[in-house]
Formats: sequence, C-alpha cells, structure tokens
Amino acid sequence: MAVVPISPTRQRLPEWFKRSLPASSESGFTKEVLRKHGLVTVCEEATCPNRQECWSKRVATFMLMGHTCTRTCTFCDVAWAKTPAPLDATEPARVAAAVTELGLSFVVLTSVNRDDLPGGGASHFAAAIRALREAKASIMVEVLTPDFCGDWAAVGQVVEASPTVYNHNLETISRLYPTVRPQARYKRSLELLRRVKDQAPAIWTKSGIMVGLGETDDEVRWLMDDLVAHGVDIFTIGQYLRPSLEHHDIIRFVPPEQFETYKQWGLQAGFRYVASGPYVRSSYFAEEVLSGAVTLERLTQP
Repeated sequence: MAVVPISPTRQRLPEWFKRSLPASSESGFTKEVLRKHGLVTVCEEATCPNRQECWSKRVATFMLMGHTCTRTCTFCDVAWAKTPAPLDATEPARVAAAVTELGLSFVVLTSVNRDDLPGGGASHFAAAIRALREAKASIMVEVLTPDFCGDWAAVGQVVEASPTVYNHNLETISRLYPTVRPQARYKRSLELLRRVKDQAPAIWTKSGIMVGLGETDDEVRWLMDDLVAHGVDIFTIGQYLRPSLEHHDIIRFVPPEQFETYKQWGLQAGFRYVASGPYVRSSYFAEEVLSGAVTLERLTQP
C-alpha cells in the first residue's frame, strides 16, 4: 500500500495566498434557504475556501445523496461511511425549491460517491436535473459526477437528462492516484469523459485538478494533453489546501505566475476554456466559466 504524505504540522499560507472576505447578509440568506430545505452542499462538507464569497451571491453547489462518501480520497474532508443512509426521493424536489427561492439560472449539482448503490446513484442525478427543468425550463445545469465505477449505462442516464455541462474531475495526475484517490482509476475517468462527449457532443465536458499534492509541472502538462485527447472542453486548476492534519500534506504552494502559465499551456493544448488560479475550484464561478467558454467559441468560429 502506498504511503500517504502527512506532516504533523500545518503549513503557513504564503502572503500572496491570503485574503479576507467581508461578511454579507446575502450569505446568511443562502444559508437560511439551504437549512430550510434540508440540503447538503459541498461548500460546507468539503470545507471550500470560497464558501463565503459564493454564498454572498446566493450561489451554492448542491451535494446529492447525503453527506457521507464510500471512498477515502486523502485530500477530501467529506465524511466516510461503508454504508451511507438510503437515498431520499424528495431531495430533487427540495433542490428545485431552494434554487427557485434563491433565484438561480445556473445550478451545479455534485454528490458523494455511492458505490453501495446500483448505478452509483446516477438515476438520482437524472431526477434532480428533471426536477430543476420542471421548475424552470430555461435553467442551466452543471453536474459534477463520480465515475460510477465505470458503469457506462449509469453515465448514460445522466447524459440523457441533458445537463448543460458534464464535469468529472481527475483531481490529480495519474502517478498519484494510489495515494490520493485509491478507489478511483485515472484511465476510467478519462474514458467516462470521452463517452459523455461521444454520446452527446453538444454537452460541454469539463474536468479539473488540484496542484500541490506532489505532481510536477510536466505531469500537469501531460494530463492536459490526455484530457484534450478525450474531448474535454473546459479545464480548471487550483491550489490544494489541506483540510486537517490527517489529510494529504501540501507538497508545494504554486505561485500565481505559474497558474498563468498553466492557463496558457491549457489553451495551447486545445481546451476551449481554462480557469486557473490558487482559489479556483471546479464549481467556482461555474456560470462565468461556461459563459467565457461560449464567448471564446463564438469568437473563434469562422
């Protein structure tokens, strides 16, 4: 078994990485709506550093199928359970009600891994997309799904529900999978993204990684080439932040100028849009990222 790099002390953030966000009444309103409808968000469960900023804009990333995951990725702060609670069939409707109350026109749906369920819970994703479209036909939906253990029929269920964007994160480079994502497979994730694009070319495909886990910049560039070769349109890349001392160590802090270099590499590789920066996360400003991709596509069309 591979050894996970863990340091007994917490690293200090570089000065250029620090920022302060003012309190906002809108952030409180978002929290109130989420509590009212009994919803789980990745913003809270994964200890996202952008939560306050997003919630102040009434934006949240909804995490379906509970708050416990069947996998043990060493970077993630979401709780683990061998057998999480059963699915709640009312959840898609509750998500749609909250989205209506928040006044959103673009929604990101993600989930825990549910390897205990047939199809990994793909039908629940499809039900949530349908519930959102029934509440507002024009709504745009981005899904960030697990790999469903390579169950391609399950992936097809989500694709058939016609999300606007299909996101599946690689999270890190292939060499680090045994320590960072022990139950995942790099090639399986690439295959998922290719199958989505083959089944529905009009759906935007998206993937992202974190840096600072022990990868080299050459490996980041090779990963970009792999994603482009599998038909991925949008790429996100941000700095890994350690949730606790029990999680994977931060091997390096990548400076802002290197993130600009990543962006240029990604565009050269052939992505239609690249979001690159220390605080970038796959669902961070997801609507603006898609808008940027659409704008670039229009500008480059003959």
